[in-house]
Amino acid sequence: MTTASVAGTTGEDRSDYTRDESRAIRRRSLRLLGSLVAPLRWQLALAGAVLVVSTALRVAGPALIAYGLNTALPQVIDYGDWMPTIMIVAVYLLSGIGGAALIGWYAVVAARLTQAVMLDLRKRIFEHTQRLSLEFHESYTSGRIISRQTSDLDSIRELLDGGLNELVSGVLYGGFTLVALLLIDWRSGLVLAVAAVPLYFLMRWFYVNSQKAYRESRVVSAKVIVKFVETMTGIRAVKAFRKEERNDDEFGDLSGQYRDVNMRSLRLFGTFEPGMMAVSAFAVAGVLLWGGVRVAEGTLLVGTLLAAVLYVRNFFAPLQEVAMFLNSYQSATAALEKVSGVLDEEPTVPDPVDPVDLWESRGHVEFRDVVFGYSGDRTILPHFSLDIPAGQTVALVGTTGAGKSTLAKLVSRFYDPSRGQVTLDGVDLRSLHPKDLRRAIVMVTQEAYLFSGTVADNIALGKPDATLDEIKAAARAVGADAFIERLPDGYGTDVNKRGGRVSAGQRQLISFARAFLADPAVLILDEATASLDIPSERQIQHALQTLLGGRTAIIIAHRLSTVAIADRVLVMEHGEIIEDDTPDALIAGTGKFAQLHAAWRESLV
Repeated sequence: MTTASVAGTTGEDRSDYTRDESRAIRRRSLRLLGSLVAPLRWQLALAGAVLVVSTALRVAGPALIAYGLNTALPQVIDYGDWMPTIMIVAVYLLSGIGGAALIGWYAVVAARLTQAVMLDLRKRIFEHTQRLSLEFHESYTSGRIISRQTSDLDSIRELLDGGLNELVSGVLYGGFTLVALLLIDWRSGLVLAVAAVPLYFLMRWFYVNSQKAYRESRVVSAKVIVKFVETMTGIRAVKAFRKEERNDDEFGDLSGQYRDVNMRSLRLFGTFEPGMMAVSAFAVAGVLLWGGVRVAEGTLLVGTLLAAVLYVRNFFAPLQEVAMFLNSYQSATAALEKVSGVLDEEPTVPDPVDPVDLWESRGHVEFRDVVFGYSGDRTILPHFSLDIPAGQTVALVGTTGAGKSTLAKLVSRFYDPSRGQVTLDGVDLRSLHPKDLRRAIVMVTQEAYLFSGTVADNIALGKPDATLDEIKAAARAVGADAFIERLPDGYGTDVNKRGGRVSAGQRQLISFARAFLADPAVLILDEATASLDIPSERQIQHALQTLLGGRTAIIIAHRLSTVAIADRVLVMEHGEIIEDDTPDALIAGTGKFAQLHAAWRESLV
């Protein structure tokens, strides 16, 4: 039995869908499934043909037995003629062997279809989530993204691998069995028709209630996965604030809820299966009783009665498979709904339809009457205008929430303005070719993320074709060469996930080397020196003075020592520029920056 092991969806982590919502989600899921299966329609047709023939051969068994008992056996008894019996046995064996061989072939064809669908779907999820805008990733938890690629795909694979095969083969086998029964003895078919009434209500009851149970299960499962991922991701904070016991209690409570929901699903199946067995027993008993009476009256042959009993019993056997399908179907449907929800997301920062090429950028950045706010919230930048000439180093200073990082994200085109334009060399960023944009503008953030691989690989992230000499030169420029050479394998050292072998400051230096090697026209430093100690920061400042020459730079920093290298300082407050001048001119004045600078100098005493 398959239990639901799925997490939430984009805006669908709940079990109380309206009817219209459920229909819309179902249509979206079916569109996705259709697009996955469409390229494989010929393989699907082959699998269907093989399954039909193999099922027909399997269903022929009881009819051959009836023919043997009714016709071939009397030939032996009355005339000593064994040829009909030998022929029936040979045909029976051939049909059995042929059916088994075709089932084996079908299993291989079906497995290939499943793997082809899963490969396509897995690649689609990865490629699509990579291309979605930063706004999506900032609102969609990492645990939910991980569950899309893992538990949800596993549920879909189980459906395609087992559940769907069980449904199709079960329906075909049941249908062929019913037809064969009606051809052999239609009166026994009437008994089966009567038994189908309670069977229908039993299956309907199981389907409705299991659907509710699985929807509850997917919501609780989402909470379990998110809690686990967030705890492991933030393990340093957990350790620092001694949150282990509280996390144990919370996770234990969620796990208990998940267990209880799954137990309800198991109890449903435990009621359904005995109920179906009882209906089957009554149907077989009815056929046997009525058939026995007719055999006694001489209106029905024993072989035909035996075949009818076998067909009735065989009719109920695949219903077990159909029930298993309904079980895995609930889990896979929920998974397909969530996966289709992610794939249905549209980037809020779309690529331009007719991109403008900008082979060489000078780095002239301009904000033209920009209005911007996150997701319909309050406006962060109200009618913001700013002109940064090419080659100028600008420092942004202000309190938290003033709009400094928002400005940097707009320049990097992580977001688009609600109104107005952000331009590079006079070209609206929304029209600029994505490759030219990423080549021209690079941001270094406070979180210096290092990917699994070597130090050299991480430095060459923005320029994969860089030589080792170029990589070393970039590292020397930012003062990272010395500590890299001291690592076990130097530039060939594997940093592990999140840079486990290097300190926070060293990770930041590697990210600086990465940015400098990319050689952008515009370099954005968003609190990029926050992880550095004072000596390292001074070393970076010295390197920046050389490396930022002739390049546009936007520096966001709370440490006013970093501002000293800027040509121009912008003091922001409530999304507006309240001061704009050189560092020396602002320090000499009596404005906000002069106050901040004085307070900073006093803190150093």
